[in-house]
Amino acid sequence: MWSEKTWDEVRIYFPDNVNGSRIILTTRLEDVAACADSSKNFHQMKFLKGDESWDLLKKQVFKSGNYPPILEKIGRKIALTCGGLPLAIVVIAGILSEVSRTEADWEQVANNLNLATTAHEEKYAAILDLSYTHLPHHLRSCFLYMGAFPEDYEIRSQNLVKLWVAEGFVQSEEVAEEFLMDLVKRNLVLVKKRKSNGRIKSCGLHDLLRDLCLVRAVEENFLLYFMGKFVLPEIFEDQVRISVSYSDNLLEIDGSTIQTIICYQRSKIDSLEKFKLLSILDMVKADLPVQVFELLQLKHLALSSPTVIPSSVLNLQNLETLIIYPREPCMVTLPDEIWKMSRLRHLIASSFHPLPHPDGETPPLQNLQTLSLVTNFVCSERMVVMIPNIKKLGICYSDENLDGEWNLENLQCLDQLEKLKMEIRGDFPSRPCLKPGFYPELLKKLTLSGWRLPWKDLSTVGSLPNLQVLKLQNYACDGSVWETSDDGFKELEFLLVDESNLEEWSTESSHFPKLKSLVFQRCPYLSEIPDDIGYIPALELIEVDGRNKHLVESAERIQKEQETEYENYSIRVRY
Repeated sequence: MWSEKTWDEVRIYFPDNVNGSRIILTTRLEDVAACADSSKNFHQMKFLKGDESWDLLKKQVFKSGNYPPILEKIGRKIALTCGGLPLAIVVIAGILSEVSRTEADWEQVANNLNLATTAHEEKYAAILDLSYTHLPHHLRSCFLYMGAFPEDYEIRSQNLVKLWVAEGFVQSEEVAEEFLMDLVKRNLVLVKKRKSNGRIKSCGLHDLLRDLCLVRAVEENFLLYFMGKFVLPEIFEDQVRISVSYSDNLLEIDGSTIQTIICYQRSKIDSLEKFKLLSILDMVKADLPVQVFELLQLKHLALSSPTVIPSSVLNLQNLETLIIYPREPCMVTLPDEIWKMSRLRHLIASSFHPLPHPDGETPPLQNLQTLSLVTNFVCSERMVVMIPNIKKLGICYSDENLDGEWNLENLQCLDQLEKLKMEIRGDFPSRPCLKPGFYPELLKKLTLSGWRLPWKDLSTVGSLPNLQVLKLQNYACDGSVWETSDDGFKELEFLLVDESNLEEWSTESSHFPKLKSLVFQRCPYLSEIPDDIGYIPALELIEVDGRNKHLVESAERIQKEQETEYENYSIRVRY
């Protein structure tokens, strides 16, 4: 079933006569399943685990159930390469059924799986292609773009949506995230990791779906994935987007039509002279020439060098995203000209040197939404004026080269700020007091690290009306007792305490009414989680450090009590 409309048209022919009849509906679309079963208790197929994959392979190859034990080891290896996809296992089983049942022949199949599946790909290509055929047009470009990443690559969703926006597939990152979720619901994209708020942190493609991506991308002249040292210039003719892996040079390419170059594996480009139309250059593992700052059409630039950004960056007046992740741990230096790049939306690095202070005449960067991670950030009144619409801010204070006042009280003036990370590295003789009214009220996610605040100061954090995620890391708070009260954390869904000297947590379920996930890591002195935590209606996960046996026992006791006394099976314990 491919649409809710089709189900609505068909279901009228299946009246409920209370005679015990059942209908099995299969679909690749989560929304269709939800429409057919209003209870949302539909069965969602999962990828097979190792043993399950081997069991299916055995049944398909050895119909009688008997098999030579000598084939089990190599058979398990073959089954694992199918990535848990039953369709792939059945195809491989068909290949194995045609060869002799000897270890040598099965080893040969294992060593040539790509060739073997290619020869039989018509058995499953048409089936997988149905998912693409039924994709709405607005999702097709987004799906094909996934083929730009290497096989088995874990794609960070925030990078992916930025690329989609830069390509013009979608107008905003919020809508792009909805598109990504739609692809997940259609079982075309795999979720690798989730964020603390449940949204997608990283994703990827199954190998077979990636193959489909690459084939379709070439057919539609959408994207060319190139891997190798030897360049055939003619294959790049009229290409708009290329993804490059392990290439020593691209000098032989006529880049006059290419607008996008993506590379997430080692590569090298000695010259960008031929690529005048480039608008997207995402090569965080490539060596790039300084000519990159002469590409006037660039909208998205991600690179690993140079770590000192030259003043010529001002040439890139169309630039919306600048990402710098040096290969070696070091700080990135920005020029004064960065304040004159009016279209900048995202300015990201593993660590920036203290920002140059903007002069009094430069207009604000109205479009800037992300600034992270800035060392020794001085939040002066002028700085706040320059970044009025910032939504995500990451700042770090080091005991080296700290210059001037911190002026953190001005943070409350950033009234669009939703995500804030504040980190202290090293020892400071004095630290600013985070008083009531210090945090912007729209704040949804707060990460504190190294601050050594008294636990009682968290009452200020708890009063934030929109806070959903709180991460307390590396002695963010200092002290043995944390007492909470009724008037805080009303919207909090995720709480992490990682590395702390906390000994006693005094709290009640009513103090965290919407908490879904509770995580304690590296808290060796904390021996108990209050039993009342188990009565939080929304609670789904308690995760604790497995080395703290007392905390493990406490979490398991809460889980068992909820199950045996209240038939509440919604709480998982992980350690």
